[in-house]
Amino acid sequence: MKLIEECEEKLKDKFKAVDDVAYFNQVKVLNAFKENRVAIRHFNGTTGYGYGDEGRDCLGKLYAQAFGAEEGIASPHLLSGTHSLTVALFGLLRPRDNVLCISGMPYDTLRDVIYGRRNGSLRDFGINFECCELIDGKFNFEEIEKKFTKKYKMVYIQRSRGYELRDAFSCAEIGEACRFLRLLGFEGCIFVDNCYGEFVEKQEPTDVGADIIVGSLIKNAGGGIAPTGGYICGKSEYIDLIGKRLTAPSIGLEVGSYAGGYQYFYQGLFLAPHTVAQALKTSLLIGQAMAELGYKNYPSLEKTPYDITRAIEFDSKEKMVDFIREVQYASPVDGYVTCEPWDMPGYNDKIIMAAGTFVSGASIELSADGPVKPPYIAYFQGGLTYEHGKYALERILNKIS
Repeated sequence: MKLIEECEEKLKDKFKAVDDVAYFNQVKVLNAFKENRVAIRHFNGTTGYGYGDEGRDCLGKLYAQAFGAEEGIASPHLLSGTHSLTVALFGLLRPRDNVLCISGMPYDTLRDVIYGRRNGSLRDFGINFECCELIDGKFNFEEIEKKFTKKYKMVYIQRSRGYELRDAFSCAEIGEACRFLRLLGFEGCIFVDNCYGEFVEKQEPTDVGADIIVGSLIKNAGGGIAPTGGYICGKSEYIDLIGKRLTAPSIGLEVGSYAGGYQYFYQGLFLAPHTVAQALKTSLLIGQAMAELGYKNYPSLEKTPYDITRAIEFDSKEKMVDFIREVQYASPVDGYVTCEPWDMPGYNDKIIMAAGTFVSGASIELSADGPVKPPYIAYFQGGLTYEHGKYALERILNKIS
């Protein structure tokens, strides 16, 4: 506890900056609630076709306004971040279209969506998806410019690091990339995977030039309350096309019922700015403590974090596994379970994952995971309360120090 208290003292200014962002975003979200006239009736569920489902329609508008977008979809029928991204990609792309990803190779679970063979992937539909590698973790503008001899329908950006050792992109960096692309004459869709980045800053990618942002409601945007779901927000013309893929080309966003009701989706968005601040403070505290013990971790404590994830590097498989197991042992759900590496669907390597969460797999809750291969990196994220993260750190330090 002495080490933890010393770390907290060193982090006072950073914690204050996190609180300032949370306050700004809380006011922004509250104003969206007020301007969209959210009422108790919007929490009611519907069945069947869901014609006239006010809760569904208002929820999409609410997320759109909170993210600085024209229109939005926020739906329990989007099953995860990967599913939301897939629906959006297939809604916008057509055979023989070209896509350029300027943030390196996308996250593991998307690779079969893009490059899979005979599984219904983009490749199977004749859609070409190219990647532009980063330079020192940043956009490679020279290489991007060279690529633009070809006509692209979409430029794709992954904001968070995934399982890579790079920093998440800030909205300022994404805005710079958007301006650069437009100067090159690009008129297509700038598409951002916004997972883990929502409410970390005062802006979102749609505030700085992105046309579409996509994310999961069991990460930041659901505030730890949403039980499932995803969101897609952006320009109206693109949301209309994506809605026709979410349901059917003939009906789009006119249908879609959810008998369980929408209270937790509304409440989750309301809580999201505060919950994200708790997760950021937990990340900073763990980063500071691990750095004090000599462990490399990313992003550097000298930098502002632009998502809620922290990558911590270990010199052995055993230490990485011990770290992740202690996160599980500190969990309120399944805290008695000992994590083991396993062949998790969508990944090429064995994954060990601590997720003793109220919502299954919710990485806005205290969680940690990583592929069990050199270099041994544990990816830590989440924390509904700072106090929970602090207790987990105490357990971790007792185990590995």
